[in-house]
Amino acid sequence: MTHFRHAAIAAALIVGATTANAQTTVITREPVQTQTIVTEQPLQLTPVQRRTIYRTIVRERVVQAQPTIEYRVGMRVPPTAQVYTVPEAVAVEVPAIKTYEYMMVNNRVVLVDPATSEVVDEIVD
Repeated sequence: MTHFRHAAIAAALIVGATTANAQTTVITREPVQTQTIVTEQPLQLTPVQRRTIYRTIVRERVVQAQPTIEYRVGMRVPPTAQVYTVPEAVAVEVPAIKTYEYMMVNNRVVLVDPATSEVVDEIVD
């Protein structure tokens, strides 16, 4: 009986020591930061707004860009291209374009997004 008691105590000590050595590991992860991509709606201008923009900018008499280059919506304008800020008179009449820049090419007003240098619209009279 004594051997049984000693064996039981030894077994309890071994189990207790093993349990004490086992540790629970908790792994926490930092929250994943996702980048929010904001896609702007395409610039939609009414015919009246287009006429207002074109006529006001033509009165500004800005220097026309190289007529040999034809810019299309979505193209990038080279950094060497001369772009102008939208006149205040146009920005008041058509607030949707106040953040854009423009250039004159082949008697067309080419609206450029200054953040990306992309052509966002062409306006012809």
